This record gives sequence, C-alpha cells and structure tokens, in this order.
Amino acid sequence: MDEVIDTRRLRNALGCFATGVAIVTTKSAGQAPMGLTINSFSSVSLEPPLVLWCLDKSSETLPAFTAASHFVINILREEHQALSNRFSQRGHHRLDDVDVLIGTHGIPALREALAHFECAIEAQHDAGDHVILVGRVVAFDYAEEGAPLLYYRGKYAEVG
Repeated sequence: MDEVIDTRRLRNALGCFATGVAIVTTKSAGQAPMGLTINSFSSVSLEPPLVLWCLDKSSETLPAFTAASHFVINILREEHQALSNRFSQRGHHRLDDVDVLIGTHGIPALREALAHFECAIEAQHDAGDHVILVGRVVAFDYAEEGAPLLYYRGKYAEVG
C-alpha cells in the first residue's frame, strides 16, 4: 500500500525550490491570442533545442494550448509582478492591452520580456493532473540586462 502524502506539506516543500516566472502565449485557430502565468518552465535539451512547461488539466486554457501548433515562453522581469498576477487569474488570459511582438508563426511574444522562446509543439505527455508540453525552440531573443521575476515559498522574490 502506498503511503498517503499530505498535499499541503508537499506543496510547501516544493515551494522551497525557487523558480522563475513566465507567461506562455499562444493563438489557436478561431480564438483570440491568450497568455497564462507559469512557473513550470524548464530547458530539456540543446540538441535539438527543447523546452517544456506543465499545464493543469483543469485550466480553462487547456483546449487552446493543446490544440495549438506553437507557443511562446516569455520570461518575466522583476517589475512584471502585476502582469504575472493578471494572467494567473481565471478568465484573464486575453492579450488585448499588452504590448506584443508577433513571431514567425503568428504567436504573440511579450515585447518587454527578459527573454522569449518561440516553440513548435514537439510532444504532449499525460502526467497526473497536468499535461507536459514539450516545445522545439524555433526562434528566441533575450535582453542583455534585467533581473527575473522569481517565486519562492508561495510569494514573489528578488535576485540577491
């Protein structure tokens, strides 16, 4: 028999790992461009260039992201806390008043992001209550200066 895990304590323990904060953006056929705050972004491979992020299966954005052919990971700057908060709320995913660049595949990227990675969907994997989306990086850019927005123990944090 498996040991019962206290999910609140597990969440607290996982919160000891500081993560960067990003907004992933996409545009599916027939839908407005959208974004979602994440902290599950990770590099997978340089050859080929692969990254991943995880999406909760209960997210209202799941159909759009799993149907899309491309997405963009936008790494947030420390001054983007309000933007992060906005795109983490249910029903607040439209990019209407956000300054964006349009990538080579028509997917918006946040103009002021610290870095962004335009990706083609490489794979999707079922993983418990999440879907892991693996993307092949097809284009990217980054700023030479700036500090990332971090998340640690359930709240925003700063470098140094």
